[in-house]
Amino acid sequence: MMTTPPEIIDSHCHLDFPDFAEDLPAIVDRAVAAGITRMVTICTKLSTEPNVRAIAERFAPVFFAAGTHPMSVAKEPMATLDQLLTIAQHPKMVGIGETGLDYHYTAETKIVQQDSLRLHIEAARQTGLPLIIHARDADDDMARILTEEHSAGAYGCVMHCFSSSRQLAEAALDLGFYLSMSGIAAFKNSQDLRDIFATAPLDRILVETDAPYLAPPPYRGRRNEPAYTAFTAQAGAEVFGVDYPAFAAATSANFDRLFSKARQWQKAA
Repeated sequence: MMTTPPEIIDSHCHLDFPDFAEDLPAIVDRAVAAGITRMVTICTKLSTEPNVRAIAERFAPVFFAAGTHPMSVAKEPMATLDQLLTIAQHPKMVGIGETGLDYHYTAETKIVQQDSLRLHIEAARQTGLPLIIHARDADDDMARILTEEHSAGAYGCVMHCFSSSRQLAEAALDLGFYLSMSGIAAFKNSQDLRDIFATAPLDRILVETDAPYLAPPPYRGRRNEPAYTAFTAQAGAEVFGVDYPAFAAATSANFDRLFSKARQWQKAA
């Protein structure tokens, strides 16, 4: 007898990337069959936002977020607050970003990255939509800016694909933010990262694929896709010492709390 897989959510993927151009309907179908009830596809450049939006409009389980990735801010026109506020009026636009700081590849643009981050934070504050943060090799500035801005006015936030320091995790959690587990957390050599996650409250954890990147075992090194959320979530369940259905239910409830617009859209639908 076939059993229905536990329902879970891929809070961050990139379905507009060329990797999925040939088989996107099959990708979405496989995700649904694996129990993935919702997927948030992320716009990394506002110039591609119409394509990202169209995917969310095409597939019922798909929502979208919009922003300018920190590695792109020097090559793209700076986003404006009006742009983000206008895009946020779409019923399936549920998050601001991804934005953030990346000093690993693009440290030379750190000042414009910081300006862009603060602008996206203001958009999150005004819309009530959660901020989606990319952080790499910029922990001190990230913690400082998120804290400064939160003191100026509260906003929700998820640290996407979290793989930074314990100190940044603690700073984010102290602000009421969420940490998202990607396939990295399931890698054999990621015990230190799993230990950081284990110190967080379960009610602040999301799961994601960041597809097409960072496929968890047993697919590591291959194209990632939303259906593989389940493999990361199984690793997450072990970290928190709960069974997979309980972890799936907890992270889904966390998603609904943070991404409340997606929950409201589903209720209306």
